[in-house]
Amino acid sequence: MKKVLLTATVQSHICQFHRPLVKMLHENGYEVHVAANNNLHLKNGLKLDFVDKVFDVPFSRSPKSMDNLKAYKILKRIIDSEHYDYIHCNTPMGGIVTRLAARNARKSGTEIIYAAHGFHFYKGASLASWLVFYPIEKIFGRLCTDKLITISKADYEMALSKHICKRIYQIHSVGINSKKYSAIDQSVLNDYRREYGITEDDFVCICTGELNKNKRQRLVIDALPEIVKSIPHFRLLIAGNGNERDNLEHQIKRLGVDKYATLIGYRTDLEVFVNLSNIAVSASLREGLGINLIEAMNCHKPVVGSVNRGHSEFINDGVNGFLAHGNSDAEISHSFAQAIIKLATDKQLYHAMSEQAFIDAQLYMDFNVEKQLREIYFAK
Repeated sequence: MKKVLLTATVQSHICQFHRPLVKMLHENGYEVHVAANNNLHLKNGLKLDFVDKVFDVPFSRSPKSMDNLKAYKILKRIIDSEHYDYIHCNTPMGGIVTRLAARNARKSGTEIIYAAHGFHFYKGASLASWLVFYPIEKIFGRLCTDKLITISKADYEMALSKHICKRIYQIHSVGINSKKYSAIDQSVLNDYRREYGITEDDFVCICTGELNKNKRQRLVIDALPEIVKSIPHFRLLIAGNGNERDNLEHQIKRLGVDKYATLIGYRTDLEVFVNLSNIAVSASLREGLGINLIEAMNCHKPVVGSVNRGHSEFINDGVNGFLAHGNSDAEISHSFAQAIIKLATDKQLYHAMSEQAFIDAQLYMDFNVEKQLREIYFAK
């Protein structure tokens, strides 16, 4: 039987981003295997139950970790014994280790595909990022990769201009689950509102992402004192887990905004929280794209995002949402506050942006991305 191996640093990456790819491969008669570090115990019941075989491989996100040497040895044995038709690798270290381990397989005819979910080198990135990541991506892209997939126009144009790989493709995200991120039964929404003490009068904002320094949830929390002066019935729901949780909890208490902000942890039912929210926000420093905001747009929610190459790809400032501008943290937080207040107080603007957000999200839905992936895989 024809077989494909998907690799990433962690298994949750495959769970969250690659269902459309697996669906497309199954429909075309391929058995799908996954090799990644098993982190699902940290993800509140997230399951990798839609593939045919799973290998627990101890990848590490750190290039300095000796775990990646162990991962290389384990992965090479898997690749040499399974004889895959395609190997599709993701994430920086997952992609590097996989392509090293697959050198012999590639010589034997296995096609190597690398999906870049956001290059670390880009216009405005630090010199250190360019010095470290650009040469690596260039070497591996030219010597160890048959096809490179990017999920944003900015990365696609960068890959072309820098000749990162001979065959470069762009897809519109990894495919948003169009059935999951759609309307939710009103009774379900009411149950969640009761559980979290959310009333019909509350203006609710969802902020989703790993609690880390890059996601910068702290900037949205810093905006709360200004927001609640204009919107007394405001609620901020912060979904995710990570090593910044304690710092965010302390920040909420220090600002005295406990009744306005709630950390709800890692959720596998985010579609419910998105639907009971009025808007979605993200303050990330870097984003390859910004899947969480596009998911909200498909649920007719305007979005507010920090200015980065990912958010700028799909947020049309003032049309389907707002970009929060600023040269300092304080300015960005103020911009978030002003955008959120506009959306909460101008019903006509909110309605117009809601409709446009849904229209603009359609390009990124799973049914469109599956077509793009099929063309990439089977293009000769």
